[in-house]
Amino acid sequence: MNTYYIIGIGIFAFLTGLLFTALLIPFLKKANAGQNIREEGPESHQKKAGTPSMGGVAIIGAIILGGIAGGAWTPETFAALLGFLMFAAIGFVDDYLKVVKRQNLGLLAWQKFSMQLIIALGFAVYMGCYSSAGTDVYVPLWNQTVDFGIWYIPFIVFTILAMVNAINLTDGLDGLASGVTAIVAMFFVFLAFRTGNGPEAMIYSAIMGGCLGFLVFNRYPAKIFMGDTGSLALGGAVALTAIVMKMELFLLIAGFIYVMEALSVVLQVVVFKATGGKRLFKMAPIHHHFEKSGMQETTVVLAFWIVTLICCLGALLAL
Repeated sequence: MNTYYIIGIGIFAFLTGLLFTALLIPFLKKANAGQNIREEGPESHQKKAGTPSMGGVAIIGAIILGGIAGGAWTPETFAALLGFLMFAAIGFVDDYLKVVKRQNLGLLAWQKFSMQLIIALGFAVYMGCYSSAGTDVYVPLWNQTVDFGIWYIPFIVFTILAMVNAINLTDGLDGLASGVTAIVAMFFVFLAFRTGNGPEAMIYSAIMGGCLGFLVFNRYPAKIFMGDTGSLALGGAVALTAIVMKMELFLLIAGFIYVMEALSVVLQVVVFKATGGKRLFKMAPIHHHFEKSGMQETTVVLAFWIVTLICCLGALLAL
């Protein structure tokens, strides 16, 4: 698979994502699928109430068609696609209950986590016990693989659940999750191509293109939000494909923003409970802390994009 073919898939996914998003906006408005905004969030976000959500459907469509156009499937990449669609389905049901049926809570936390756990465990067992890929994991800087043995399955389950929910938490500002994920996917395109993982490069190119096409309408002021439909799907796509490549530890470096967003929520909860009500951040996830501290939303998003780009360049040095 040559460079131009990979680039072509990205361009195709970009145009597809752009078209799907443009068509989806009036449809979602007609369906009255508007986003509910939390009252405890930044005041500047209240004006976003009613913005069409569930836009992740457009990204999902772009990734699927990009994958079909690429046509380079293996049993492992097919399993990753199947898992990605399952995570997308969880997000879609959650969004549908919240924005269409007006059930404020959507799926309950235990319901979402249980379904995510089943998908993650199923994929981990397949990769560890039935795939020819084995239980090795590439370790950056050390420049060799390590056999995780019996620890492989719990490690993979944790990686999937952490990444899926971290990207979900990152989706809180206009263009933040879509922009960061496009940059991370671009890094993995290069990584996959360099390591001879053509099918995985194709998938990441489709992810990148789909996110960029969606970003045209998702940038500030956003005309559409991806919702859990998009964030859970992207988390699944990014994590599962990295696992197939045996490059999941690079998610810690290239996806530093995801890690920081999730960690800020964990630390906020721990400090709040340990101190009887004190907060470490003005609001979590951490992108809201910067907003509450006086930074403009566009400035926060741009800063997070730049940090992601720097981290991806740093990840290249870890090869």
